[in-house]
Amino acid sequence: MAMMIREDFREILRLVRPGARVLDVGCGEGALLELLTREKAVDGRGLEISAHGVAACMARGLSVVQGDADQDLDHFPDKTFDYAVLSQTLQATRNPRHVLDELLRIADRAIVSFPNFGHWRVRWSLISRGRMPETKALPMPWWSTPNIHLCTLADFMALTDDLGVRVDASAAFAGNGPARAIDPTKALENWRSETCLFLLSRGTPAERVEPSAVSGDLLIP
Repeated sequence: MAMMIREDFREILRLVRPGARVLDVGCGEGALLELLTREKAVDGRGLEISAHGVAACMARGLSVVQGDADQDLDHFPDKTFDYAVLSQTLQATRNPRHVLDELLRIADRAIVSFPNFGHWRVRWSLISRGRMPETKALPMPWWSTPNIHLCTLADFMALTDDLGVRVDASAAFAGNGPARAIDPTKALENWRSETCLFLLSRGTPAERVEPSAVSGDLLIP
């Protein structure tokens, strides 16, 4: 039976160059890192806060250390990696601005995904029920969620502007559907996008990663 791959993992797999040096921050039990190693032959490393996650990664044969993104990214030298990946973890950090800044110090590019608190289901839940929403992207009740800094797509774009970060590619997910390339500056996307994923960088302007006219996939410059 073919292994099911999360749609956001598929998109990250498309964006990462073969053989690249990759740091997966908040790598959990190593599913994404293992996928990148197998499919793209990356030189992969992981940083995971939980001892259980580190043990699971080591059982997969992955190179992972236990550490906290809020503190331990500071110890990596500049430009150690080609990509730093932060998948569904930014909202669980204590200082998201610092973490994002550090990702683009230690890597040429950062791939960041997060649940969009501006999605219409979230807004409707707040309006109709007056309670913190529980959706596919935000499945846990407020009292047990690790998410402490939820943000909207518009909030994230404001943060990239504040940091002087360039958006090289952006995609959105809703339900179980595949990635959809978006223009994150459009107000409508703040309503439509349940989960957002960005390829970010700094430095001189580069060719933007655009959707393929044939398949809709994101192309790697």
